[in-house]
Order: sequence, then C-alpha cells, then structure tokens
Amino acid sequence: MFEAAGPADLVDAMTSAARCESRAAAERLAAVASLYRVRKSMYVEAGLWRTDVFEAVAAEVSAAQNISRWRAGSQVRMAVSLYERLPQVAEVFYRGDIDQRMVQLTLSRTETVDDAIIAELDAALARRIVKWMRFSKDKLRDRLDQWVAKFDPAGVRVPPAAKDNRYFDVTPDVPGMAFAGGVLTARDAAALDQRLEAMADTVCANDPRTWNQRRADAAGALGRGEATLACQCGGDDCPAVALRESAAKVVIHILAEQATVEGRSDDPGYLSGFGVLPAEEVRAAARTAKLVPVSQPGTEPETGYKPSAKLRDYLRWRDLTCRFPGCDAPVEGCDVDHTTPWPFGVTHASGTKHYCRTHHLIKTFYGGPSGWRDAQSPDGTVVVIAPTGHVYSTEAHGAGLFPKLAEPTAPLPPPTSTQEPSDKSAMMPRRKRTREQDRRARIERERRQRIELDAEEERQRQAWLAETYEPPPF
Repeated sequence: MFEAAGPADLVDAMTSAARCESRAAAERLAAVASLYRVRKSMYVEAGLWRTDVFEAVAAEVSAAQNISRWRAGSQVRMAVSLYERLPQVAEVFYRGDIDQRMVQLTLSRTETVDDAIIAELDAALARRIVKWMRFSKDKLRDRLDQWVAKFDPAGVRVPPAAKDNRYFDVTPDVPGMAFAGGVLTARDAAALDQRLEAMADTVCANDPRTWNQRRADAAGALGRGEATLACQCGGDDCPAVALRESAAKVVIHILAEQATVEGRSDDPGYLSGFGVLPAEEVRAAARTAKLVPVSQPGTEPETGYKPSAKLRDYLRWRDLTCRFPGCDAPVEGCDVDHTTPWPFGVTHASGTKHYCRTHHLIKTFYGGPSGWRDAQSPDGTVVVIAPTGHVYSTEAHGAGLFPKLAEPTAPLPPPTSTQEPSDKSAMMPRRKRTREQDRRARIERERRQRIELDAEEERQRQAWLAETYEPPPF
C-alpha cells in the first residue's frame, strides 16, 4: 500500500488515519445514542423492566456489530453519557482532534458532576482538551480533576477503597491451560499461600516437579477439595501417602471425539468454559473420568415443555454458548428457548436452543411482528431478525468445533398458531428502581462522600494551623 511513499507521506497517512478513526468512533457512538433516544420514546413502559431500554438497545448494538453483550452495553453507556452530558466534547471528538482514550477518561472523571453544572464544564473542557492529547493517563486525570474542582468540588471522584478492588479471575490461556489470580485481602492471601505451601510439601523428595509446578498443582487439588497433593515419583515404595479425600464433589465437563479418547486421533477436545483442550489432556482426564456419550436426539418431538436430560445434554454440547448474535455467555447460565413459543412450538433439537437470560427476555418481551423474531434450521443454525428488519445468522459453537453435532435433526412442521397473550408485559421481571434512579443514587452517595472527605481534610488543616501557630511577640 505504501511501497513508494516517503517518511513524510507515511507520517501524514498515519495522522490522517488516526483522525478518521476518531471520527468514525464518534459517528458510531452518535448513532448508538440516537438509537437509544428513539427506543426510549417507543418503550415507555420498560423503565422498571429487568430487561429495560438499555438492554434492548445493547441487544441491537451487539447483533449489528457482532460483539458481546458486555461490549455492547459499554458502548451504549458511553454513547448516552457523551452525547447527553458532554455534547461539545463530543463535537471535538467528531472532528478527530481527540481520541477515544481521552473521551473515556473524561466521561469517567466527570461522571459525578451535577447535572446543573455539567454544561458549563463541557464548554470549558471542549476549549482546552485538544491541548491535553499528549498527556499520560495520570496527567490527563489530574487535569480533568482540576477543572471538575473549579466548577463542582463535590463532583471530584472519590478513589475506591483498596478492599473494594479485590477480585479473583479464572480465565482461559493457551490450550489446556488457564490463568488464575487476583487481589485478595492480606489475611485471605496469607491463608491461601500457606495452604498451597503445605500441600506442595506433601510429596516425597523424588517428585519430578519444580516447587512452582507443585504449588500450581496444589491449587487444582485444593479446588477439588483434596487434602494432599498426589506424588508423581512413580515409586511403589513412595513414603508420601496421598489421602486425597474430597470435601466436595467437583465436576468438570470435557467434550471430545471417541477416536481422541481411544488414541486413534489427536483432534483436540473442549473443556467447558475454557476452550480447546489438547488430545493428550483429554486422554489423561479420560483415564479416571466417567465417560458419557452424547446421543443424537430422536426424530419425534418430546411431549413436555422441559427437555429431557438426554436432549438437554445434546443441546448443551451443540450450542456451548448463548445463540444470540455476538453473545458468548456460557451455556451453563442460559435458558433453553423454544424457537416457536410453547405450546405452539415443540420440544425438539430442531426447535430449541440456548439464550442467556437477558436475550431470552429480549426475544420474549421485545418480540412480535415489529420486534425480535428468530427461526431455526435442523442443523442448529439460528436466524435472528431484529426490530429494524436486519437479519443475523449464528452457527452453534459446539457444532462448529465438532461437525458430528451439526448433522441435521428432524425437520419440524410449521406451527398452526403463534398467538401470544395480550398481557405478556405483566410477566416481565421488574426492578425496584429504574437504571437512571440507581445511577443517581450512586452518584449522590459518592458526592456526599467527597463532601465529607473535603470537610475532614479542612478540619485537620485547621487543627494543624492551631497547633503550629505562634502569636507574634509584643
């Protein structure tokens, strides 16, 4: 693309692309904010619905951009805040003079500014923010806080207490491995550290693993509720007797081809929640695991509303995640949805799939001829039609990984009727307060906390002045 370009041309192209990128992001967020305004005027009664206008718009954003519900929700939140509270900063963003990093931090640092003051602050920031593009994150934060304090001292953000930032994550890493770690209270971390040290020390001196490897394996044994770590020296006379009595039954689910389990293939398996699992890890787990075949469902629909255990197992492995466009919520937390609502639709693999609770409610309560609709093929493909008429198709994740699960099941006859109850909205789970009321309550709590902190700092300053002040001699 730039084979004949000189350094100056390359710098110009890079600068132009960066400005275009910012303008495109601003335009995208403007469209999201406008969609939110339109839907808010249409879904007037949805304010106290559990799946409210915010979730309804996030569903449309998720499907249109093929992104997760979490990322879509972040866009909706950012778009609404930017174009409702900081429209002049948004205009600077649209010109390409600032980037999304600056916009995100500006929104965060001005979130608790009073609504009666935010317009003045918006104008002041829009005149100056371009000059701050070269600032680091910390310098930009300080400059934003300085201007918030000029207009609304109670709106300066209060840093969270250290203990409120504790977390512990377990996330997939390279195939067959995962990352586990986080921030704990000092007491909990000390207890965990000592427990891992003690368990790592329960093997004999001939165990081939390093100390760090034994600590990592001890974390797995601890997760299974085992009392000691099994030694891997391989000796018949090993002095380390691993009692390994489980305090609780822990079950993990692995999907694999029969040929992989038997050693006739090296195709990988799948560990639920963690992704692809190498063949050797599959076979190692299979040596002590309970093996249960995934059975293809029969051609005849089941008679009840709830799928049988056999059908539920098949649907679980075929889908693996929520089937809504862009959503990757694990199937363990999803509902089984009848593509044609029960009792007009039947309980069968060709007419049921998984939706997470939010997208299940979206389809149920924002559906109908002018709302969300879907259709399903016998191979598990789901076609989703948005309220705008846009069409999105999703493939079952498990069927994509294991083609055997994509084999078509029985075709279903068209339903005779799909008339829905007229009072359907009465069945929607409800909130005690709207999302906006929750936001305002949270902001008011933080503003009160800032006022109290400032008052305490002033009290301490006055006390210090009183202690150090010496009257002049006469």
